[in-house]
Amino acid sequence: MSKPSPLADLSLGFRHAYLDHERLTAQLKAWAENFPALCRLTSLARTPEGRDLWLLTIGPEPDRVRPAVWVDGNMHAAELAGSSAALAIAEDVLRLHLEPDTDTVPDALAARLREVLFYIVPRVTPDGAQAVLRSGRSVRSVPRDERVERGRPRWTIGDVDGDGLALSMRIPDPGGELVEAPQYPGLLVERTLEDEGPFFKLYPEGTIEHFDGKRIPSPFFLGDNPIDLNRNFPWSWTPPHEQIGAGPYPASEPEARGIVEFATAHPEIFAWLDFHTFGGVLIRPLGHAPDAKMDPEDLAIFRQVEEWMTEHTGYPTVSGYEEFLYEPDKPLHGDLTDFAYNQRGALAYVVELWDLFKRLGMERPRKFVQLYERVTRADLVKLAWWDRDENDGRCFPPWRPFDHPQLGRVEIGGVDPRIGIWNPPLHELSALCFSQAQVFLRVAALAPRLRIGRITRDPVGAGMTRVEVEVLNDGYLGTYGLPSAKKLDFNEPVYATAKTSDTCALVDPGSAHQTLGHLDGWGHGLHTGANLPAYPGTRGSTNAAWASYLVRGTGTLELRTGACRVGFVTTKIEI
Repeated sequence: MSKPSPLADLSLGFRHAYLDHERLTAQLKAWAENFPALCRLTSLARTPEGRDLWLLTIGPEPDRVRPAVWVDGNMHAAELAGSSAALAIAEDVLRLHLEPDTDTVPDALAARLREVLFYIVPRVTPDGAQAVLRSGRSVRSVPRDERVERGRPRWTIGDVDGDGLALSMRIPDPGGELVEAPQYPGLLVERTLEDEGPFFKLYPEGTIEHFDGKRIPSPFFLGDNPIDLNRNFPWSWTPPHEQIGAGPYPASEPEARGIVEFATAHPEIFAWLDFHTFGGVLIRPLGHAPDAKMDPEDLAIFRQVEEWMTEHTGYPTVSGYEEFLYEPDKPLHGDLTDFAYNQRGALAYVVELWDLFKRLGMERPRKFVQLYERVTRADLVKLAWWDRDENDGRCFPPWRPFDHPQLGRVEIGGVDPRIGIWNPPLHELSALCFSQAQVFLRVAALAPRLRIGRITRDPVGAGMTRVEVEVLNDGYLGTYGLPSAKKLDFNEPVYATAKTSDTCALVDPGSAHQTLGHLDGWGHGLHTGANLPAYPGTRGSTNAAWASYLVRGTGTLELRTGACRVGFVTTKIEI
């Protein structure tokens, strides 16, 4: 019998369940404590409720600067599948180091991946996710409201009947917009002219602040938790009256601020995956302009990612601007992916996990985002039967009568979207995690990779030697990462710094520091015409540079070359 995998022994079931904060923390600590040479667990921030925003760093020598990738999930409180997918990527990367014979990815990829540092934040909103897991209440990102302007009537979501959950309430009303579907009793669907009733109003379970006994305010998904963390990042941030959920100022929230501060201090992050739910789609830049305005070399690289996403998950890839704006010509502001791509120069994208629309058999419209508004009564009925037959009836629990302290007789229950709508059913979670890891491990393998090539030593007389050192990049991406990132101030070119032993010296001390410039990678994305042999030829030696030194005497020349974006390599040359 083969020896059990130490990784399997440590798993707390995140591929088959959605972990609460305590269990997620225990999973991360188990890896960090059992594999200290590979894992480091740190906190990016502390939430107002006292929970850590955990960052797991995976790779030997975590302080050694080298190309790195970032994965985060669960920025929106109910989107729990992102945490599981991020943890699955972490486990698969650990397996590459600990169990190299495991057939996770092809050997050529695995060798490159072992040289990449992984930064993984499985849960961006610990407080919000905990509120959703414990009560089922609707929380966009964080369950807090620090506004001082609290005079208007509004809904405060919470458990009113004492069962520990905060679901939905329905009230019979002749002017109600909803009616029970004849094909599935208890399921509320949009009312039509042909329906005879009874009709219902639907509200979140909770109470009304400043209720006058007559007028019921309309529910709003940010009514009592006004921050959307994915509108709080600094790139193109605009205030709440222009961008709902933006927060009082950029990175005002500790969760967003912790991420911004870390990313700013780590320019080596060249790829960035932000997990959300639901939809079954990859959303890539640009978020504020059409593809015609995008760097064409960037776009070609995203086409490579698109091919992998289609192959391994079946998800389509769309432009954030062209297919995922909620309102025409009104880009989102303060988005994390926009920050990562435009401000940090990363190959950044969102994956909306869980292809619910495809499961319902819906046809993709001209713009993918229109799927969210085109769910029909028939689609909802199909979803309800699927929920009963394949999801243990989690999404549509029965209605129960209750005497509400403000509204009188209501019914509570009806809708619990946590598992089956907001997130995939538990029995499909493992396959989803596997397929997403397959894609992102290939993205991580695009890393630039510095190497020392040829070294020549030519005596030139008078006890002097000409030393020339070739510096190579044999990675897919250039040392700048994405081509458009060259313009960013922090994206410095590769340089070389030399020092000699006591028995020799540089003839020109000023040559100790030499700027070599950026080095191209060998990859260029897809559909660039490179495969067409009409005009054979590739780029010249743009992936290489030479550092040259004139050294007097014999001894050792130590050369350190690299840049903050790509990391450094060091070599010692005997003269």
